[in-house]
Amino acid sequence: MTPRATFASLCCLLALLSVASLLVGAQGIAPTDLLFDPQARHLFLAGRLPRTLAVILTGASLAVAGLIMQILARNRFVEPATAGTAQSAALGIVVLTLAAPGLPMIAQMAGATLAALTGTAVFLVMVSRLPVQQPMLVPLTGLVYGGVIGAAVTFLAYENDLLQFVDTWINGEFSAIVRGRYEMLWIAGLAAALAYLAADQLTIVGLGRDAAVNLGLGYRQVMALGLLAVSVVTAITVVTVGMIPFVGLVVPNIVSRLQGDNLRQALPRVALAGAVLVLGCDLLGRLLRYPHEIPVGTVLGVIGAGVFLWLLNVRPRHAG
Repeated sequence: MTPRATFASLCCLLALLSVASLLVGAQGIAPTDLLFDPQARHLFLAGRLPRTLAVILTGASLAVAGLIMQILARNRFVEPATAGTAQSAALGIVVLTLAAPGLPMIAQMAGATLAALTGTAVFLVMVSRLPVQQPMLVPLTGLVYGGVIGAAVTFLAYENDLLQFVDTWINGEFSAIVRGRYEMLWIAGLAAALAYLAADQLTIVGLGRDAAVNLGLGYRQVMALGLLAVSVVTAITVVTVGMIPFVGLVVPNIVSRLQGDNLRQALPRVALAGAVLVLGCDLLGRLLRYPHEIPVGTVLGVIGAGVFLWLLNVRPRHAG
């Protein structure tokens, strides 16, 4: 399939899933109800539409953040949820909650972003010291590193009776998304979109420090920009909907295997594919036990693990 055909197919699939997401719910809404029933119209505008937009923004931005993380770490098997970024964001929120309870969401987001930025920078410093001949050490290091930070989050939550509070960040879901509780995700979407403007510079950074410097690129500045984009996206999604696993891991790998490593060409397809994956899993979680819901993080944990194992055992096939 050509890149243009892939892009068109993803757009059509996203449109179909979006319509389905707007129609599926515990309370059915017919198209005519939107015209004549004020209660149905309020439910649609305050609940269904914000949820669908939140899912699309989350999937697209997390997929792009995962691709940027893989470029910065120069490893295909890392993403924010497996490199300590998401866990660092959660740690920042816990510390802020204990130090200054009652902070507005924008302050929580700022603190989580700073914590995520610091945690990601530490991870990149650690993996830069690993031997390049053993690439699997990078994701293993990320898993251990994220596990240590996650354990610190759980310990602080347990000591301060916040375990139930932390669960909302660990198991990502969209059931609580309504108008007024998702708008910060537009910032995550904007951060992911701005990465497209730096696609060429990020591609050069992926070649390594020496190659980037020899080509006249401001290596540190581009690295800082990539770190900031990943941290902002991760912090906002953790604050708003919780941790969503595997999106930033499997989506960039699938797109790369089908379309190659042209970052400027891949970024829009990665964003679309991430939105399609999360929206499809959210719909599946809403339908499997209808009218009850399974958190999208749980559905993605199962599906993402299966897709990742498939990726490990399938030979790449790039588009001609």
